[in-house]
Amino acid sequence: MRLLFLTIVVAFLASTQVVAQNNNPSNKTDFVLSTQCPPSFEKTNAGVCELRNMYQFYNSVQNRGLGGTQTSLPKYRDGFTPEQIDLGRYLFFDPALSKDNSLSCGSCHQPDKGFSDDLDRSVGITGEKVARSAPTLWNVAFLDKFFWDARSNSLEEQALGPLFDPNEMGNTPEHLVKTLSSIEQYQQMFKVAFPNSSRLTVEDITIALTAFQTSLISLNSRYDQYAHGYHQALSENEIKGLNIFRSFVARCAECHQPPLFTNNQIAVIGTPEPEGIPFDVGAEKTFNNKKNRGGFKVPTLRNIAKTAPYMHSGGMKDLREATEFYNKGRGHAIPEGEELLIHWHIWEPNLQDAEIDLIVEFLQTLTDESLTPQLPTHLPSGLPVIDANYAKANKKEKIITNKYNNTASGEEDE
Repeated sequence: MRLLFLTIVVAFLASTQVVAQNNNPSNKTDFVLSTQCPPSFEKTNAGVCELRNMYQFYNSVQNRGLGGTQTSLPKYRDGFTPEQIDLGRYLFFDPALSKDNSLSCGSCHQPDKGFSDDLDRSVGITGEKVARSAPTLWNVAFLDKFFWDARSNSLEEQALGPLFDPNEMGNTPEHLVKTLSSIEQYQQMFKVAFPNSSRLTVEDITIALTAFQTSLISLNSRYDQYAHGYHQALSENEIKGLNIFRSFVARCAECHQPPLFTNNQIAVIGTPEPEGIPFDVGAEKTFNNKKNRGGFKVPTLRNIAKTAPYMHSGGMKDLREATEFYNKGRGHAIPEGEELLIHWHIWEPNLQDAEIDLIVEFLQTLTDESLTPQLPTHLPSGLPVIDANYAKANKKEKIITNKYNNTASGEEDE
């Protein structure tokens, strides 16, 4: 009963903060950064935002690999100021961060699509598909490895990849700093968020983006309410699906461990590539180790119902197909000529169709978008907020906004 009361209190406080945040007007010519922490965070005497969540009442990690519900959270990132978080929000949705002002971070990580997109592989500024799909950003504060192949160990380092990859946002450090420094509103906002910095830097840009991303917390789904003691939050079928999910037969929870539904480790599962796509060596390149050939980071299942298609190259169109893959037998999809060290959790559970359906039904209960941040209505750059990936695969179309190129940077579109 006490846990249920605390859950209601936390949810109420979060909702009131959302209302306050969304009712905070901003002037098109005067961007004032929020001095309040996002929902689910508390501002300390030091002026920084610290996470507050029901899972912090638990101190046991026992049985996490067996699907235990009341287990503690792993280490996480917090401690950013409200101003840094809010600056990161503006930067995240601003196409000015890309070389030609055509894409923002939010183009491939869209809030209404689980902070992913609905593409098998995302599209960069060239109009071509990149190598892998866009993973969700929910709960990245709890991760210590980033990208599908785990090649980055921090969110700051991860941000440099898309920003400066010629096939993604295509920018350079020099051009990015020059662009943002030429925008008076951003100059003022960076001074507020980073009062000890003498000038705008790439380091401060990545810190702000990190601050915003670590505020993307999704831990109040119906599953979470069930885990905290309110068992009426799930239907009878959903509870059956949960029990199959964490059983020794299905073994789903041994990699997709609650409460984050990932262990953030590398696993070789033998996922097939879509037709015509060459074999992706994955984490073998990161660690220079053959045992990781074809290995990828175990993704979180939080908001999984919002992030189709699935797997690193988007080869599985829906949750039924993705779940069924694990039931078809160990290594059944390994390409001819490849020898992969399939993860030992992958075996042949021989689940019945009805049991697969129950797992899929349970996965729907992991949806929680209650703390989705507000999309900016306008941006310091003057560019439109891009909340969808307008570049269409295989058509080589790009939507390039000329307004900023012609007035701020003076550079021509390429």
